[in-house]
Amino acid sequence: MPIASSAQCAMCRAALESEEGGVKAEAVNDGIVYLMAIPYILVGILGYAIYRLKYGKKKEI
Repeated sequence: MPIASSAQCAMCRAALESEEGGVKAEAVNDGIVYLMAIPYILVGILGYAIYRLKYGKKKEI
């Protein structure tokens, strides 16, 4: 059985529902996407750096 849940705190919901234009809602959504993307970008950079260290250019003697 699915369980209904709310993804926003009560204060965020009240602030976003009280506004007519929806500018705050878009800003909150953009902030959530920004906060979600940063860890993926950092892990990608770390993975690339490890790859470069392991399989980087090897000097021929």
